[in-house]
Amino acid sequence: MKTVKLAQYAMATRFELVLHGDDEPALRAIGEEVFNEISALSEQLNFHCQDSEVSHINANASLGPVTVEPGLFRLLQEAKLIHKLSGGAFDITIAPLMRCWGFADGPRLVPSPRALAEAQQCVGMDWVHLDADKFTVQFERSGVQVDLGAVGKGYALEIANEILRDAGVASALIHGGTSSVCAIGSPLDGEFWNIAIEHPDTAVPDHERIVAMAKLQDESFSVSAGWGKAFEENGVSYGHVLDPGLGQPVQNALLAAVALPSGTASDAWSTALLVAGAAGAAALGKASVGSRSLIMLPSSESGYRLTNNGFYMPER
Repeated sequence: MKTVKLAQYAMATRFELVLHGDDEPALRAIGEEVFNEISALSEQLNFHCQDSEVSHINANASLGPVTVEPGLFRLLQEAKLIHKLSGGAFDITIAPLMRCWGFADGPRLVPSPRALAEAQQCVGMDWVHLDADKFTVQFERSGVQVDLGAVGKGYALEIANEILRDAGVASALIHGGTSSVCAIGSPLDGEFWNIAIEHPDTAVPDHERIVAMAKLQDESFSVSAGWGKAFEENGVSYGHVLDPGLGQPVQNALLAAVALPSGTASDAWSTALLVAGAAGAAALGKASVGSRSLIMLPSSESGYRLTNNGFYMPER
């Protein structure tokens, strides 16, 4: 059995792919095909590039219906469905708020109440009209914009999963920045691919960093935390994951992890759980039978407490 490893930078992160099989040249060729597709998706979904399809939508959909590539249209449909199922916790129209806080383009700052109120008026999936017959999207008011950053990596891994399976690959692991993972089959040395869920605070001692383990087989996994792009103002730290209802950085959870068959869904739901906390986990349980989730909630006593449904907890 041969092992092929490939890596590529896309979507502002490093993607890595491990493939197992008997034909090394064929594995390498399919791996390169996967990364070519991820690069194309990165260009299509790039919120910051004026030439991307997402930017074209944002610039024109408030003026009238915009025809969308079928794959991207289905992604918008799934985003709208998960928005509904999560009670609004997952919302790709968060873009005006991201700009308001400086997370879309700097400088990062705490916005004024007026600026925040103006941005919130443009947030909400009810403003997004999708025509499934014509594959068009239209915004019902000016100022609405979509940002697929919270689901782009998961979607890319879902497409990669389809390519690999169509090629007959039976054992592979691909991740984007370690926060979004897709596992196919089993590794050579065991039944499951073991993925560590680490504490988001890098100052935590090494022996306390791993809070749980995700054991994956033919499954996708995503973890979300708000600390990665945080900034500090007047002694207060503000994370980059925003609550679309409040317009403020999330307060309900420190970290959320989700395992589901779909890469798109696991990515979206990990963000939803980070926003909604325990209520998000309950919504996920109703929406997806067999889902697994973990939420790290703030606690005044020990710093955090875990709500765990299906992940392995290491012994302390």
